Amino acid sequence: MFVACHPVLSPEARAALTLRVVAGLSSEEIARALLVPVPTLQARITRAKKTVAAAGVPFAVPPPEERRERLGGVLSVLYVLFTEGSTATSGDRLLRTDLAYEAIRLARTLTALLPGEPEVFGLLALFELTAARFPARTGPDGEPVLLEDQDRRRWDRSAIRRGLAALDRAVATGHGLGPYGLQAAIAACHAGAPSVAQTDWPRIVVLYEALGRIAPSPVVDLNRAVAVAMAAGPEEALRIVDGLAESGRLSGSHLLPGVRGELLTRLGRTAEARSELELAARMCRNTRERSVLLRKAAALG
Repeated sequence: MFVACHPVLSPEARAALTLRVVAGLSSEEIARALLVPVPTLQARITRAKKTVAAAGVPFAVPPPEERRERLGGVLSVLYVLFTEGSTATSGDRLLRTDLAYEAIRLARTLTALLPGEPEVFGLLALFELTAARFPARTGPDGEPVLLEDQDRRRWDRSAIRRGLAALDRAVATGHGLGPYGLQAAIAACHAGAPSVAQTDWPRIVVLYEALGRIAPSPVVDLNRAVAVAMAAGPEEALRIVDGLAESGRLSGSHLLPGVRGELLTRLGRTAEARSELELAARMCRNTRERSVLLRKAAALG
């Protein structure tokens, strides 16, 4: 991964090339993670290969002094790899635990190689705290179990302890939390809450606001809207989501109509909510996620 994340490439090209050639993800999976159309992603990979060839980049592990320059690319690759493992882009499985646990293994290796880098520990903390919920995220037949319905007794307490310890290491460096550390702090709020209702949603909103300032993304804004809905009600959250819809920045994702449908349901706008949930189901390529969306839509009559 350090070889493929060469500075001769743009950050976007490093991530695309490494995920395709080293991690082995499909173009569709990578495009979803990077929020770009598949043709754009494929063109990016082709250009990256040509650039590497033209520059005569050697297939050799970079010396220690060059690794810091490439670290951001490696972390982003591991993040996408874990994300695909925790919620698969397509297919009939919600989780691809092989990918997720491989990302965790590699993140642990990075913490041993780079013990002074706070974001390495932040990333590992995020992975551990998120993976801790895996045992409760699916039912006996593999069907998704929503956060509010999960049996928190099934959460992996050992993984939570490891995640919190890694987050403490990130904080202890004194450099402040970066994007991965902030996401780990959000995951820690969930890990420590006895229920959805008793979760510290105002703190999660503040953490998402901080994340949006240092790593702006439409997905961050969408997640912030979900937290706002829990902390302050669906009206304010819907304004955020409608702004995202108008911007077109998540036009190809099922996540936007899925969240909008949830908010409209809470506001009693049943017909609109059903329409949004059905749209999200049509856009979703994971059959397990799609079944949840269709079930929610059908429950609205």
